[in-house]
Amino acid sequence: MIRQKTIHRFAVLQGRCDDGCHARPKPRECHEGSILRRVIFATLLALAPIATQADHAFQGRDLDRGAQLYAGNCAACHGANLEGQPDWRSPGPDGVLPAPPHDASGHTWHHDTPLLLEYTRLGGQAALNARGVTGFNSGMPAFGDILSDAEIMDILAYIRSTWPEQARQVQAERTHALPAE
Repeated sequence: MIRQKTIHRFAVLQGRCDDGCHARPKPRECHEGSILRRVIFATLLALAPIATQADHAFQGRDLDRGAQLYAGNCAACHGANLEGQPDWRSPGPDGVLPAPPHDASGHTWHHDTPLLLEYTRLGGQAALNARGVTGFNSGMPAFGDILSDAEIMDILAYIRSTWPEQARQVQAERTHALPAE
């Protein structure tokens, strides 16, 4: 009971107890409305480190350099506006999938950051083989001998900067969900 009164007083001081119970504390009535707010707040507070940790790899990246490197190394296949090639979900006559879009309509944001880095560094097929993925024929060439990891990360940061917030959050959560190495 003392804890409920303390919580109630704190809620009143913070202006979060807005259901007219300020004159006479009625913990059950007052706090039923604020329980949902507290749960939402706690959830957001708990998720904040996830987004922060997952975004850490992209903090301080040079987006202008990423855009220039993208234009010089990626746009020929993935499009100047990140739109990808037509029918990118259907393999060509050679069985190779066309270059997908990197905008929000594509699936780049569905993948964790280490995979995107490996995919670019090693080439699509080598990265997939390293992860044991079969039945997928990627035509993505390796850029590890052309671009440094820092340059690749600048490109990825540039691509990521074009996505809506929800896509960035999903990508960050997938990166954070990876097991620690």
